[in-house]
Formats: sequence, structure tokens, C-alpha cells
Amino acid sequence: MYQVGHYGAALLVYAPLGTAVAVGGDEGLAIVGGLVAVSLSTLPDFDQRVPMLEHRGPTHTVGFALLVGVLVAMAAAVVVGQSTPFVGLELLVFAFAVGTLAIVSHLLADVITPMGIRPFWPLSSRHYTFDVTRAANPIANYALFGLGVSAVVVAVGVVTAVG
Repeated sequence: MYQVGHYGAALLVYAPLGTAVAVGGDEGLAIVGGLVAVSLSTLPDFDQRVPMLEHRGPTHTVGFALLVGVLVAMAAAVVVGQSTPFVGLELLVFAFAVGTLAIVSHLLADVITPMGIRPFWPLSSRHYTFDVTRAANPIANYALFGLGVSAVVVAVGVVTAVG
């Protein structure tokens, strides 16, 4: 998928977590999490700009998603000035989830294309694809974006109704 499709996938995948955090009383954190998820959603495609790195290779794996989750959690710890891993554990778990979900949303968007992904590399070279649409299909990209925006609208409605 292209950038707009990945943004939509990130919104769609993040919406349930953001809703839960907002309903739990931290709307600001929910919004920041959504911004981080969307901003990281195209990170795996940096492989197109790195010589000798295969597109949809190592950056399109579950391992990369977990690595990004760890890095986002570490960044959150630095930003909030945590001196021990046990202070603010909820924030670190949330940050890990946001970073991981951002990359997983990218994988989910790419698995619907004929090119597909090998998400468990290097443990397995098995290729996964649902072969629904080409990545360049503008209708599919905007439809995915529309689904993501719709998920956010529903999330805001839930938070408003509960709050």
C-alpha cells in the first residue's frame, strides 16, 4: 500500500487501544499515541531508500515490529525521565504497544497486496498474501484511509458517550 493506505491502517489498528486509554481517563495520551502510530506507520518502507536492503524484507517482519515497540518504550522512558523500569510501567507498556501496532498495521496493509510479506523471517521464509489489491491502487488506499478515519470517529463517539 501507499502512504495514505498505511495511515488508514494505523488508525484502524490503533483505534481500539486509543479508545481504551481515553475511556480510562487519559484522552491526551490517547491522542499522542495515535499521532505516534500514524507517524511510524510508513517506517518499514525506509528499506526502499537503503541500498542492499530488500524491500519488504527485514523491516516487514514481526521482529522489526517488536524492535520498534521496544525503541518507542525506551524513548517514552527518556522523555518522561523514568529512573527505574518499574516507575510508569503502564506508560512503557502503552508505548511498546503503540510502536508495535504501528508496524503491525503496515504489515497488515501490505499482506493484502500480491507482493505480500514474509513476517516471520528469518525463522521462516514463508510468504503470506491475500492478493486482494495492488499496492498502487488509489481506490484501495483511500478506502483503507476511510476505514481508519471511520474507526477514529467511532472511537470518539464511544469516548464521548462513556465520558
